[in-house]
Amino acid sequence: MSENKITYIKNENVKEKPASDQLSFGKYFTDHMFIQDYTPDKGWHNARIKPYEPLILDPAAIVFHYGQTVFEGLKAYRTEDNTIQLFRPDKNMERLNHSNDRLCIPQIDEEFAIDAIKQLVEIDQDWVPNAPGTSLYIRPFIISTEPYLGVAPSANYQFIVILSPVGAYYAEGINPVKIAVENQFVRAVKGGTGEAKTAGNYASSLKAQEQVASEGYAQVLWLDGVEKKYIEEVGSMNVFFKVNGEVITPELNGSILEGVTRNSVIELLKSWDIPVTERKITMQELNDHYEKGELEEAFGSGTAAVISPVGELAWEGKKMVINNGDTGEIAKRLYDVLTGIQYGKENDPFDWLVKVK
Repeated sequence: MSENKITYIKNENVKEKPASDQLSFGKYFTDHMFIQDYTPDKGWHNARIKPYEPLILDPAAIVFHYGQTVFEGLKAYRTEDNTIQLFRPDKNMERLNHSNDRLCIPQIDEEFAIDAIKQLVEIDQDWVPNAPGTSLYIRPFIISTEPYLGVAPSANYQFIVILSPVGAYYAEGINPVKIAVENQFVRAVKGGTGEAKTAGNYASSLKAQEQVASEGYAQVLWLDGVEKKYIEEVGSMNVFFKVNGEVITPELNGSILEGVTRNSVIELLKSWDIPVTERKITMQELNDHYEKGELEEAFGSGTAAVISPVGELAWEGKKMVINNGDTGEIAKRLYDVLTGIQYGKENDPFDWLVKVK
């Protein structure tokens, strides 16, 4: 049961907007937010867009104690003709419900959620930046709000959407990063919550990220949590390798998050007749390809960076320099086409875009 009507309370005290060249990631927030409540008797109800403000929650709310929460991340883009558009929001809402199922959170109405996001973005449209590479980051999330210290799913929830103008991920152009292969810590295991987008997955990754950062690496390459030999993700991104002209990405196995950008990359590669395979791949196999000169490219894919080339991998005391540390041809083409579609500079043959205004 749900009530699909959105009330609107205008913020009369709007904030000063940051300059486009001062934007970083997730630092500034717009004037309004969307909230919808869930109770067992009413289902999802009381949907409203209201001034952005702090939440009031009981200290015993389940979200604080047992981490029953899920989230998503997508963007709104302003094109040269001043159109504002979203990129594949249906996939994000589909994944949000997949995460909901894993965390015992009630399903949302996906079409209504997209409509709510569109209304919220349209209200705060002046916050969508227009400098090259900038965008409006959209963070939908659901929290468990019932005050209860028993270990059980919450009875009550809030579905919230906030917006944040963000700068270009690559201020000086797309550049390869150095990655360290993680052998000590575990991100997720099959049967766990790795395929859900939930807060605990990210909290558990912080220690490894902190350690490699102190050694000069941008992120970690995660291996599987059981045998610690199969490649899974790079940081919080999906990962791809080009070997002998074939692009390989780890297959979805219950511990890997199914990325929207990952799916888009696979569809694009297939449309270009570039061989792409989803399968298990070990670090040893990757190293063997590297030793033979067959490892041609490596890159991550995700909402924030779109495509992040990997120029170097550190594994077991060895440094594997990929493509001379330069951005590969496939990575660059994918980045150019995906961002071109998002900003309306390229055709959208897959019908991925949803117009806001």
